[in-house]
Formats: sequence, C-alpha cells, structure tokens
Amino acid sequence: MTEQLMLAAVSHGPNDLRLEKRPVPAIGPGEVLLKTVSASICGTDLRILHGAHRKYPPGTERIPGHEMVGDVALLGAGAAGATMGDRVFVAPNMGCGRCRQCVSGNNNLCADYQAIGITIDGAFAEYVRLPAAALLQGNLIPLAKGVDPAAASMIEPFACVLRGQDAVDVRPGDVVLVMGAGPIGAMHILLARMRGAARVIVSDLSPERIAMAPRFGADRAVNPAQEDLKAVVAAESGGEGADVIIVAAPSHAAQQSALELAALGGRINLFGGLPKDRPNIAFDSNLVHYRELRVTGTTACSTDDCRRAASIVSSGRVDLSAVITARYPLREVREAMALAENGTSLKVVLEPGS
Repeated sequence: MTEQLMLAAVSHGPNDLRLEKRPVPAIGPGEVLLKTVSASICGTDLRILHGAHRKYPPGTERIPGHEMVGDVALLGAGAAGATMGDRVFVAPNMGCGRCRQCVSGNNNLCADYQAIGITIDGAFAEYVRLPAAALLQGNLIPLAKGVDPAAASMIEPFACVLRGQDAVDVRPGDVVLVMGAGPIGAMHILLARMRGAARVIVSDLSPERIAMAPRFGADRAVNPAQEDLKAVVAAESGGEGADVIIVAAPSHAAQQSALELAALGGRINLFGGLPKDRPNIAFDSNLVHYRELRVTGTTACSTDDCRRAASIVSSGRVDLSAVITARYPLREVREAMALAENGTSLKVVLEPGS
C-alpha cells in the first residue's frame, strides 16, 4: 500500500525552515487526525524560526504551528469528544492533569506541559495528529457554522487577551490604554470595546500600525515619539489617568511609564514579556503604594480561557477577521513568515488546503 504523504514546514534549526513531503501521521487509540484548514503565525513561531525557543533545542526537527483550525479526518479506536467531519479549534496546551496548577484550571502554568507546535508536531502541515490527552482534556472545541476559519485560528491568542483583561477587570466606563498596536494590541482594543470601555487609547511607534488602530475601535492612536502620551491620556480621561493599562509590547519604557499613566486605583497588566537577558525595569514602588495601583502579569491561556474565547468568536460579538493582514498557502510559508515579522503587518494566516 502506498504511503500517503503531506506537505509540511519543518524546523531543522535556526533560520532553517524546510518545505518537505512527510508521511501523514498515523494515529493510535484515543487519538484524532485533523486536516488543517487554517494556522495563524505567532511571535512564538518567529522565535522558533530563529532558534530562540527553549523547547526547540539544537538538533530538533519539528513542525511548528499552534494556532489552528482543522476538520476531523480520522478517529482512533475509542476516541471520544469528536465526530468525523467536525470543524474544530484546538486549544494547544495540554497539562499533566495532576499538578496543582492543572487541578485548579490553570494548565497554562503546568511545568510538565505538552503543546502542539511546541513540544509535538504542529499545524504548519496539511494534517496534524492530536494525542489522546487533547481529547480527554477538552482541547478540541467545535466552531459555530459560518465562522471564518482563519479568524478562528486566532482564538488562542484571543484567549490570552481575555485572560489578561480578566486580570485587570476591564469594566463598562473604563478608560483603557493599550500600549502596543500589533495583532495582540488590536485584539485588546476589540475586547475592551466589547466589555464596555468608554475610551480606548492605543500607543505604538509604528506609523502603519497606528494608522490601522481606529478600525478596531481605538478613540485615539498615539505615536509616543511624536506626541506626549501622558498629555493625551490626561485629555481623554478628564485628567484622571487610565483606569486600565495593558502593556502589550515587550518594551521596558512602556512598562515603566505605565505606572505614571495610571489613574488612582488603576489596574495594569504586563502582558508582553521582556527579553530574558534584560528583564528588569526601574519600578517606582511608591507610585503603586500611594496610588493603590494593581500591577498584574498573565502568560499564555488555559483551556477554559480558550473555551470562553471560542464562545465569544462563535457568537459574532468579536470579529477577528479584521486582524488578518494576509492569507498564504502553505507552500509560501517563507514569504508568510517574512511578512509576519516585518513590523507593519498584523496577523498572517497559512491555509494549507488552498
């Protein structure tokens, strides 16, 4: 019997991403084979491309891609929780299921996790094998009919955004400042609007991204190199400062200035991590103390975050398709990665079936 082959983008090391023909994955009991419909490119994928991800040590050959939508193509014996032909979004992280973090619902903080495209082969391929743990832990999430699969492939980063805004309790009437107008910043604007923010301000150094911000609902879009961001926040908040600040960029200056831009009792989420070799900022703890600020951090998302995010997207309350800059067939993955990295685009999506 002739072995069935598929096209896949395979990481062989730093800056060595190869298009290859690979065998379609065989599945075992309790597993499922998905035919990839859409896979969006993440900053994590770019770190993997350049050899800067700890789960891709030297010598690793693996298929990246962890933001995906697929159709159930094959079910292993005893597989439960999926039906042939279902279109599903996949929450990528699978915790050990036993540790304190998993038991409490925070499987994103599990120290012994597995994840598609990170520790096992992912979605930059025509087919993906999902282990039994993905079905048992509820990682396959059905999508409502009519949802754009390219937009739905971004449910995972949107779930990270949802977790970040939960941490700072974005409420109706809030003045929200989003620092960083990339794809994550765009999603923060969309979600803050859905949650009833009275004013949404966004800041970024990219003219292209500043120009795009109003389409997502930003009331003011500011380049802090050209305008006084503190003055803009004061004008938009009646001199009070921002009720919520989300630092959605890996910027030392943005994290430091957030403390000065917040209103009394303001809530700050350090959403974007800093480089691991330079993680420190000058932190004025007196501002936190005397102004009763709440400073939080969030990382990744849990499976429950993904389920809630999928419900929002399926309901049509938030349309993530507006965040898509371009769609590429898998054979043009190199061009897609270059566009995703150029700093002017937002989300770039691969469509392996096209």
